[in-house]
Amino acid sequence: MKVSPVLELKAISKRFPGVVALDRVDLEVHPAEVVALIGENGAGKSTLMKILGGVTQPDDGVIRLASRELQIQSPREASQLGIEFIHQELSVLDNLDVGANIFLRREPTKGGWLKLVDRKRIYAESDALLKKLGLSLSSRTPLSKLSIAQQQLVEIARSISAGARILIMDEPTSSLTMGETQRLLGIVKDLKAHGVSIIYVSHRLEEIEKIADRAVVLRDGRNVGVLERAQLQRQNMVNMMVGRDLRDFYMTAGRTDKRAGEWFKVHNLRTAKYPEHAVSFSVGKGEVMGFAGLVGAGRSEVAQAIFGVDETVRSEVELNGKRLSIDSAQDAIREGIYLVPEDRRSCGLIVEATIRENISLPGLKRFASAGLVNVAKEDARAVEMCRAINIKTPSTKVRAANLSGGNQQKVVLAKWLALSPKVLIFDEPTRGIDVGAKAEIYALIRELAARGVSIIVISSEMEEVLGISDRVAVMHEGKITGLLERTQFSEEAVMRLATGAQG
Repeated sequence: MKVSPVLELKAISKRFPGVVALDRVDLEVHPAEVVALIGENGAGKSTLMKILGGVTQPDDGVIRLASRELQIQSPREASQLGIEFIHQELSVLDNLDVGANIFLRREPTKGGWLKLVDRKRIYAESDALLKKLGLSLSSRTPLSKLSIAQQQLVEIARSISAGARILIMDEPTSSLTMGETQRLLGIVKDLKAHGVSIIYVSHRLEEIEKIADRAVVLRDGRNVGVLERAQLQRQNMVNMMVGRDLRDFYMTAGRTDKRAGEWFKVHNLRTAKYPEHAVSFSVGKGEVMGFAGLVGAGRSEVAQAIFGVDETVRSEVELNGKRLSIDSAQDAIREGIYLVPEDRRSCGLIVEATIRENISLPGLKRFASAGLVNVAKEDARAVEMCRAINIKTPSTKVRAANLSGGNQQKVVLAKWLALSPKVLIFDEPTRGIDVGAKAEIYALIRELAARGVSIIVISSEMEEVLGISDRVAVMHEGKITGLLERTQFSEEAVMRLATGAQG
């Protein structure tokens, strides 16, 4: 006997100015089923989930929950219906503590008509939930003191605590370590065992292979097929998502003697977070240097110190034999050293500004005359960069907030490429980006290296850091524990150094 779907989305369409985001898309979810929703950035996945979560209203189509047709007008209404949404971009409040975030808008009360917030219950239940998630911290901890990975787990805890019947997870592991990811996948299986239906949106196809019962594939806002459990292999998913072969993902350039001249040198860099450890390394002209390590190892702090946005206890930086004095991002930009940050929405873009404005912003003086910006000149450069790195947009006047994650990342890249970089630092360059966009980012990294740019790639994805790098520096608790040549690359070697072994 066939079980009726708990959720049906039929012929859902959504149009934005100049873009058809969804074109008659169908999706069914059965009770206690994990359905993966996959596709390239811009395929329509997030738009479909925002419609289900009440964030956006569809132009056409029908939503049925337990066979009842309904309209979901707001996220609060979705939550009341038992639909909880874990967004790709963090939506926690860093001015509150962990417990307050978990019970936000659902605070238990006491004292009868006085309706006093029962903080004791909040902290007790939050602590129990954090323990279940393997997060060893107090629910009284201010959220601002947590890492991005820990904040992501708090958001997951909040959704789980709401007692969801249907849980939408949009890239839930994009900021998590391998250990945290495994715990989350275990929680997904546990929720399924307790009757919760889960829509799992992820570009990490190995996760989908492990936990999904089915995968629904979107391409350019349309359904292109469904893969049943027995068909959930990586190549099947990639072929259906992108319609082309992406086997040669990385293809490092293979230049000889990349370190000749030690073009970019960092010596005795001591960050404010790890002042007791000095970090020293060099990157050759045209070399891709990977930085691996567990979350909290200090990789991002090193990148931000080099770029001048984090204070340093001490630093010595040289570029092509010239000693640099970098006390601010402006100093780094003047020397041709640029950073593509981990959190592109908060630190890499002005999301309410247009693509044109974001691309021109770091070098605005180049487009100005007598203090006035030449908009035509500015737009011509933006159009040129969009074409050069394949930013999918109908116009440079589109706000960055309306782009997919992959295209937002390309806009961050475009603003630096327009300034002819000498050193380019990528912090988690493909977080939350689909396989097709990843291949394009890797191709850009290879092209920049071939032009002689020194590249630093910080990545928590083992396959990525080993695939794209010429050498890998591994960090543990603020210090470099070893440097691996390409002939020494292996996941075991990286993990040994990442957990503190010296090499």
